[in-house]
Amino acid sequence: MSARAFSKSLKELRIHFSQTSAASNGLRDFIVKTYPGLKQANPGLPILIREASGVESRIIARFEQGRERKVVVDSLSASDVEQKFNALVSELK
Repeated sequence: MSARAFSKSLKELRIHFSQTSAASNGLRDFIVKTYPGLKQANPGLPILIREASGVESRIIARFEQGRERKVVVDSLSASDVEQKFNALVSELK
């Protein structure tokens, strides 16, 4: 994934996953590969990464006017997580 600047309507990204669960492997790989580029392209965007034992792997995007969208990425590969992530951050409806 090439890092890109997101729409101004995206206000925050929250990423939750288990640090030990095999179901979180794809999301962990996705974060390792893409976080530096995402942060460099979007320095003012809060990207919150939370690890907790046994939690569902998910990405939550908060848009303008407090709208939130969540996508569950348990047991997905890093490339599948990337597809879900791109769909989530592109959502402007």
